[in-house]
Amino acid sequence: MSVADEEARRRAERARRVALFRYGLVQEVVDPSLSARQRGRLVRQLVAGEHDGPFGEKVRVSRATVDRWCRWWRAGGFEALVPAPARVQPRTPAEVLAVAVALKRENPQRTAAQVARVLRAQSGWAPSERTLQRHFVALELGRQVPAGAAVFGRFEAERCNELWVGDALCRVRHNASYADSVVMPTSGPGRRSWERFGAGVVGIITGS
Repeated sequence: MSVADEEARRRAERARRVALFRYGLVQEVVDPSLSARQRGRLVRQLVAGEHDGPFGEKVRVSRATVDRWCRWWRAGGFEALVPAPARVQPRTPAEVLAVAVALKRENPQRTAAQVARVLRAQSGWAPSERTLQRHFVALELGRQVPAGAAVFGRFEAERCNELWVGDALCRVRHNASYADSVVMPTSGPGRRSWERFGAGVVGIITGS
């Protein structure tokens, strides 16, 4: 289940709990067998007291609210008591998000920052990186490095002394290295390698 689907499920569950709370309050009031006097007495009792809300909080309801819920029930049953989903106009134009998604799918390795830079270069404006990240996550377009991708900066050798890493630094800082026969070989190709740095510097040479 995607993040968007999970969020939609949670919202639907919250709306259902609200509808159950509303129905629990008005179920006796909407009984058609009640007289007007009996119905009025029930409504006054509901308005006068506190009730356990759909999420555990204490709530009070007004006479107008009870009357409104009763009208909704008579018009559409339980479904009419379910809150309608909020209609929020997105601040980021849909066409901009569509272009961002196309850029991400074209190259899944693009980060939200890179996509934002491309959009800014094309149109002079781009949503925030966080907005793009949330949109990519909702569409399950999170950055994934494919298996076997090339990794730069790693060096491997098949045998000792095949590769060397050198660092020419001040003799004073690494004077102790002269006493280390591993770091500063006393014979073989390693000795010839670090001795080329001269008397003023020392080359710290380590084998793979």
